[in-house]
Amino acid sequence: MTKKGFDPLDISKVKTYSLTERESKISTADVCTPPKGGMTLKDYFNGLPNILAAKDIKDLISAITVAVNENKTIILAMGAHVIKVGLGPLIVDLIERGIVSLVAMNGAGIIHDFEMAYIGTTSEDVDSVIGGGEFGMAEETSRMLNGAINDGAKLGCGLGEAVGKMIEDEDLPHKKMSITASGKRAGVPVTVHVAVGTDIIHMHPGASGEAIGKTSMQDFMTFAAAVATLKDGVYLNIGSAVLLPEVFLKGLTLARNLGHQVDDFTAVNMDFIRHYRPETNVVRRPTSKSGKGISLVGHHEIMLPLIFGGVIDALEAVGAAGN
Repeated sequence: MTKKGFDPLDISKVKTYSLTERESKISTADVCTPPKGGMTLKDYFNGLPNILAAKDIKDLISAITVAVNENKTIILAMGAHVIKVGLGPLIVDLIERGIVSLVAMNGAGIIHDFEMAYIGTTSEDVDSVIGGGEFGMAEETSRMLNGAINDGAKLGCGLGEAVGKMIEDEDLPHKKMSITASGKRAGVPVTVHVAVGTDIIHMHPGASGEAIGKTSMQDFMTFAAAVATLKDGVYLNIGSAVLLPEVFLKGLTLARNLGHQVDDFTAVNMDFIRHYRPETNVVRRPTSKSGKGISLVGHHEIMLPLIFGGVIDALEAVGAAGN
């Protein structure tokens, strides 16, 4: 086979245009303002660049602030890791301030919520006990949570309400740190969505599949009712990679199937890595025709206080301006 020869291209006639005529993605209006000592939180956020995740954070703070001021629905769905990294008091504060309309969690959430309220510590060292079959065998956790769920089923309560009621009724030492108890006190629903067999309390004789199913199903209906009012609101999925994104998609489908106009809302996923399911079922699919999807990557213990610090600062600034 004969090799072909290639003469260099003649670039003397390359067509150009003026830089001033070109569309560019970044301008001087988008760059950051370097931080200064003593600056306010508002100044800090205003100084962030209007680019990529920094712009998304500012857009999210604005969306939540507007939703609160206009009395729109804000749902915070969270994995149990949010409690394990010390953010229970933040979620309680959001409930007490009336910023969130509903908090949804998985079954592990009530375990850490209860243990923090009961003894002020949580998060078992699984590696050290799994070999001897001791993992998840704390007596008080299983007895009191299963008892609360069983009682709640008899009373017609949802699972989250049942746990919050038990923590309140038992006057647990650290009940002010409990998300479920805070929801019970404030009248803000805390719904719990359980996959049977995933939680340590399911390994104990007091566990009733009937009671777990009944109370968690009731919580799903409450959750779906809140999703039905999500128009112009905000939905946040914080740290749940599978269960709560699936629950959200089904709740949203049910609401739309029944004729509720659930659109133009902001849907947010935040975790320290990106997962397929929340990216698809929270950020992309629900907002494909309207609204805005935001995906943020970062550690909960840094990102959540930062974002809601900006929200609270903005809300208090509006309140001060109105006085």
